[in-house]
Amino acid sequence: MNKKLSTIGVLVVASVTFTASAQEIKGDAQAGANKVAMCIGCHGIEGYQASFPEVYKVPKISGQSARYIESALAAYKKADRRHPTMRGIADSLTEQDMADVAAFYAGQNMPAGGSGGAAKAHDPAPAVAALIQKGACFSCHGEGFAKPIDPAYPKVAGQHADYVYAALKSYQRDAGKGTVGRSNGVMGGIAKQFTLQELKQLAGYIGSLEGDLHTVPESRFR
Repeated sequence: MNKKLSTIGVLVVASVTFTASAQEIKGDAQAGANKVAMCIGCHGIEGYQASFPEVYKVPKISGQSARYIESALAAYKKADRRHPTMRGIADSLTEQDMADVAAFYAGQNMPAGGSGGAAKAHDPAPAVAALIQKGACFSCHGEGFAKPIDPAYPKVAGQHADYVYAALKSYQRDAGKGTVGRSNGVMGGIAKQFTLQELKQLAGYIGSLEGDLHTVPESRFR
């Protein structure tokens, strides 16, 4: 066999093997329970507010999709999402750690009869409905913002409105500059269509919806 072709073949096999290996990483919720010490100080306190670089309630992540949590942590590690605290935490995690942490939080189901403190689902006001249609929000996040078409997309129904607003604003910023910002071709293009007031209206409606997201208080903080 031609030596050059043989070398290429080895590289292809190695690449396929590496990809397969990466895809085989499966999260272990039990292992994840022992890896969330850095998470519970913010995400394990009901209504806890971040104070830097902007004040807002930290997001509810219990009940969130594992795939989304993994992708968000990876984005912080790669600086596609900029946030000083989250970057520091993500930098300390391996891919297996991320998968385990994601499995742990995804497995924290809503308590029976609970609604995460969100109001019952309701139709948006006409002005908000027009914004949702303009952004084609349901095409990814699903009707009611509660059933994403892909598990790598977040559930957002019932998420804290001030956090949703901060997140939407961050998509309007260049992740390569400053201490905040998110690089995402789809969300960046959508968020830039709206004024800050319109983003606040969208965030307020999303936060008022019923969904799977909630906070499981850490016992030591109850």
